[in-house]
Amino acid sequence: MPSIVARFTNSVARRTTNWTTPYGTDQCITSLYCCGYKNANWVCPRLGALAIKGSILLDFRGTEVRLKVPKGAVQRCSLNSDDVDEVFFGNVLSSGLGQGPARQCAIAAGLSHRPICTTINKVCASSMEAIILGTQSIMLGNGTVIIAGGTDSMSNAPHYVTTVPSHATRRESRHIRLGDQSLIDSILKDGFIDALQNRHVGVHGESCASEMHIDRRTQDDYANESYRKALAASKAGRFAGISPIRLKTDHGKSSRLITQDEEITIPVKEGTSAVKRPAFKTDGTITAHNAAPLNDGAAAAVLISEERMKELGINPIAKILGWGEAEREPERFTIAPALAIPKAIQHAGLLVDEIEFYEINEAFSVAALANMTLLGLDAAKVNVYGGAVAIGHPLARTIVVQIDQ
Repeated sequence: MPSIVARFTNSVARRTTNWTTPYGTDQCITSLYCCGYKNANWVCPRLGALAIKGSILLDFRGTEVRLKVPKGAVQRCSLNSDDVDEVFFGNVLSSGLGQGPARQCAIAAGLSHRPICTTINKVCASSMEAIILGTQSIMLGNGTVIIAGGTDSMSNAPHYVTTVPSHATRRESRHIRLGDQSLIDSILKDGFIDALQNRHVGVHGESCASEMHIDRRTQDDYANESYRKALAASKAGRFAGISPIRLKTDHGKSSRLITQDEEITIPVKEGTSAVKRPAFKTDGTITAHNAAPLNDGAAAAVLISEERMKELGINPIAKILGWGEAEREPERFTIAPALAIPKAIQHAGLLVDEIEFYEINEAFSVAALANMTLLGLDAAKVNVYGGAVAIGHPLARTIVVQIDQ
């Protein structure tokens, strides 16, 4: 389970805030300053508008969704495309995108052919791993300007067929040429199914709810609050760093400019949560309302060494201190942050009392609730601008958004 502890400097209030951001797999970035090493600074994040699956970004593939994002991040920092040394980009649903999605994105976004590009698949933690690798690259002196981010388009994730039925033996498979085949949903296969146990991660979420005694009402109330906070944050300009995307409409005769996330603009009607059916068990607690929706989106940020930052006169948003990683049994992935967060805080050289805010990924409301319980966190300090339940969760994109908030 990845987690980041970040120290953000508010340029207006001159206030320093420590922020931990754990993610749904297994690692942890800590606060933003690399003691004893070259400093890595978080500057110029750029987000792509987040859309509901099958909606406004339907015609944009995963690589296309993120084309404007790296370019927007570079432009926001007043950097030249030749300044970028490396690109680390997370992408989970890569089927059909072609070779090297990160490389495709970098070149199509107008960067030079010089940057070293790496695509990362660590499921929900992909963009956090991109940030960690980018930070390490700066610390080791391999580069001074790094783009790190992630993208996924669930609308365009394909269905595919296997060439061999699952029941066929190796010898039989050599001769199979005829017969019906079943379509496999790549969103489920590559994004949501625990490959080791062949179970949907939502089933693991239900196990967590049962073990931690978190009922449906508690999860629904948490989801409602996440929507409320996300909408308030959006109105307050917390998500202002979105790169606009112009969509052609009416067969290309007109266009529409998309400038904000789609999910949080949908009003939550009173009583909606109560009528949603359980998604994974007949008597379950997880529903479409208290779990993250299916979305398309991309996000990126520029990581830069302190020396280069001062040379270019760029003001940082944060400094990166370090990172930590933790693993759990696959079926208990929901509570991995409870291991990652303490390691992140310790590695940052901080104390729990110094942490003012926590971000915990809301793949399911129960995940945030469970980790809050295990760590004894004050709910007022967790996901203060809403989370993935309300904002959306295009797998490889989410962590950059959480840090940027």
